Amino acid sequence: MCETDDEAADEEGRASGRGRGRSEDHEEHEGNEEARFSELLEDSAEDLYEHAPCGYLSTLLDGRIAKINTTLLDWLGYERDALVGRKRFADLLTVGGRLYHETHFAPLLRMQGEINGIALELKAADGTRLPVMVTSTVKTGGDGQALLIRTTIFDARDRRAYENELLRARQEADRERDRLKVLNTTLQKTLLPPTLANVPGLDVAAHYHIASADEVGGDFYDLFPLAAGTWGMFLGDVCGKGAAAAAVTSVARYTLRAAAVYSPDPAAVLANLNTVLNHEYNGTDPRFCTVIFGLLTPDPDRGGFHITLASGGHPPAMLMRQDGTADYLPTPGGQLVGILPNANIATTTVHLAPGDTLLLHTDGLTEAHTAAGPDGRYSDEALLDFGRALAPTTATDAITAIRELLDTFGSVDDDTAVLAVHVPRTTSEEQQ
Repeated sequence: MCETDDEAADEEGRASGRGRGRSEDHEEHEGNEEARFSELLEDSAEDLYEHAPCGYLSTLLDGRIAKINTTLLDWLGYERDALVGRKRFADLLTVGGRLYHETHFAPLLRMQGEINGIALELKAADGTRLPVMVTSTVKTGGDGQALLIRTTIFDARDRRAYENELLRARQEADRERDRLKVLNTTLQKTLLPPTLANVPGLDVAAHYHIASADEVGGDFYDLFPLAAGTWGMFLGDVCGKGAAAAAVTSVARYTLRAAAVYSPDPAAVLANLNTVLNHEYNGTDPRFCTVIFGLLTPDPDRGGFHITLASGGHPPAMLMRQDGTADYLPTPGGQLVGILPNANIATTTVHLAPGDTLLLHTDGLTEAHTAAGPDGRYSDEALLDFGRALAPTTATDAITAIRELLDTFGSVDDDTAVLAVHVPRTTSEEQQ
């Protein structure tokens, strides 16, 4: 059934009316949104100032407070009327802050026109202190004249708490480090003889240079009596540092003394130590050391002492003679002690005549950093030249000279032990 022309016209009019209504509603909605957004912007500008996440403050050039936001008032616990026009910015500072403000903050602000990120403390109404970070700028007029000072203040309480926690942690770390130093020093002393044995007819001296107070080193030495008329001495260096090295040092020191009592032959003594270390530390963390052991026996026929030396991978001993010459003593073989089940250890003998000095040392001395060495380190050759320039000398003078030498080095990475024995000359020998 077809619609009449009148009915069609009426329907078209109604459709047109509905279309105009939707358009007008949309335009009205957009107008309302724009009005609300405009009102929101106006409210936000004032709200942003009053309730910003930081404090805002405006002062006259003489420091009197002209304007202050609600955030800062809440932090300080003041009413607005109590501050505006009545107080100066400096009045809100602690005594120390006021002194800093007058001597540094205000003069710099006048000269530069701005000052940024200054740490101060504000005094709240209840007397508590509020740590803050302050930034101020000078507002000028069109003629360039200063009008007022605008200041932004950030709450630094969390930052201060963080800094205090860092300080507390650092102080605790320092105390822990001091305790560790005491422990390391105590442990180190237990690994060294409290005093060297007094050997009739010998001048004996030793020195231990600690590279770092934070770690226990692995160097060790000793001089002790054996059977009547014989003496044992040793000097060694355990690989590594710290508690693990200290444990090996303790085992090595007491094993050497015990083995020497059982059989004083130097090669046999080192063989016993090699067996103990190889059995004790043969797992995933092997431990070894270098060591030189000497047996000292008085020589009644020629005077002085007969010395037999055995070395397990250790730097050779130096003999400084009374005629002014000096050389290293050959110690062939010399495998590291503790590495292999059966170490190849050979011996050498020397006669220590009156006026002669024998020096034992660890490699911390010859590997110290110094500009004199060809590769930036001291060397065996440099030490030999040092000994030749020093000879003839005594044990005490030799150790003193080496201590002074160590003080001249830029860096000593490894602990250093030195042990010297000297046969003094008699009065009649010195006169000849």
